[in-house]
Amino acid sequence: MGSRYKFNAFSIAALLLISLSGYGLVLHTEPAHAEKPEAKDQQINEPLKVKIILQRVYLDGEMSEEGVMETIWSMEDFWAKYDDWQLIDMEKNKAVFRQDIDDISPLLKANGYFGLSEEGVLTIFNGRPDGSNIIQSFFQIDLGRLESFKRDQLKKGIPIKNKQCYEEVLETFKPYTLLEKQ
Repeated sequence: MGSRYKFNAFSIAALLLISLSGYGLVLHTEPAHAEKPEAKDQQINEPLKVKIILQRVYLDGEMSEEGVMETIWSMEDFWAKYDDWQLIDMEKNKAVFRQDIDDISPLLKANGYFGLSEEGVLTIFNGRPDGSNIIQSFFQIDLGRLESFKRDQLKKGIPIKNKQCYEEVLETFKPYTLLEKQ
């Protein structure tokens, strides 16, 4: 009372081969000019040349820009290369990427000084404090509460050599912030 048809491994393989070859004949009867979708994804006719603008935004608010020409052979490789960057804008032959840098800008490291503006605002200057070349302003200092040696430091200018110095100066002078009366 079993089945009338008995299949062994050989007969299953033969049926599978016949059905696949029949399927293959159908594929080969397509017109020669028809493109297969999978071939379109893998085929690269020529590399794509794109101008890349890399913007780096530093803790002190400074932004640097660098332009490079990129030859793209594979979009997957291209996106992997800029994985740590945020895409800001993309046009036909141009892409703008931005990255936040957890450090102060090269400008500050080279020539940045903390000082006081004429109004008593804690300020970063490009060069020693002299009232001009202001890069960034922070908060009004209560000069009445500020110790004389700290005031002298700010008059001469406190050089900013690294991120740690930048953060320490801000923290040191934050308690001397002049609170506005409401």
